Amino acid sequence: MTALPTTGEIAEDVRRALAEDVGRGDLTAGLIARSARVRAQLITREPALLCGTAWFDEVFRQLDGGVRIDWSARDGDRLQANQILCALEGPARALLTGERTAMNFLQTLSGTATTARHYVDAVAGTRAVILDTRKTVPGLRTAQKYAVRCAGAHNHRMGLYDAILIKENHVSAAGSVSAAVQAAHAQAPKGTTVEVEVETLDQLREALAAGADRLLLDNFSLKRLREAVAENQGRARLEASGGITLENVRAVAETGVDCISIGAITKHVRAIDLSLRFDPA
Repeated sequence: MTALPTTGEIAEDVRRALAEDVGRGDLTAGLIARSARVRAQLITREPALLCGTAWFDEVFRQLDGGVRIDWSARDGDRLQANQILCALEGPARALLTGERTAMNFLQTLSGTATTARHYVDAVAGTRAVILDTRKTVPGLRTAQKYAVRCAGAHNHRMGLYDAILIKENHVSAAGSVSAAVQAAHAQAPKGTTVEVEVETLDQLREALAAGADRLLLDNFSLKRLREAVAENQGRARLEASGGITLENVRAVAETGVDCISIGAITKHVRAIDLSLRFDPA
């Protein structure tokens, strides 16, 4: 089972989301009697990969500990259209107040996981793995990266603090690829991955000679990707990036690269169509 972000991280995500939605209080839910209780069902209107149940649960936990949620699916499960995901029972006010925030988390993270799974399925049988990027929804990085893992894809670095990725502007500031890589090896903590973005085979050769651990092949054609794989001879891990779509990702994987990073997985998120239906009174 894919490890969740910490309980504290999930709680903080939810706290922020409730603060911006509920503010000083839900004026409309306040019209309902405090004693009223309801039952509801959460349904998906389209096929999807489920992700975000812990955030959904946490919304109602923070609003009212009396809400009960019984899940019939779990994170990472493939869903069919019109499938019932969970049943809820509890105070009407809490269910009404938390409905939108809880579904925002579930729809967004399920959308992220569903998109990532499409890419994973597209490269099945090749050596390539699918990676995410730092192009995430602000404030939801750990959540979206968890969704990526639920889909069977892999995380790139979490942020600027856990790996080095030397890009074009870093090279310009350092003076050369070699100078940037040498500085990285001299200053980075032991075990830190040093990756270099390259745009030409000459830059690839320079980065390899300088001792880069990983090379990001930026917007290489399929022909140049194959040439890069041949030139590399397994010395560094090769990551293809730029212009990757579901239509061409398998062809990219078949060039022999080790991984393919796709910003669209977390950046171009389309929320999954979910519906929370209250049972008739």
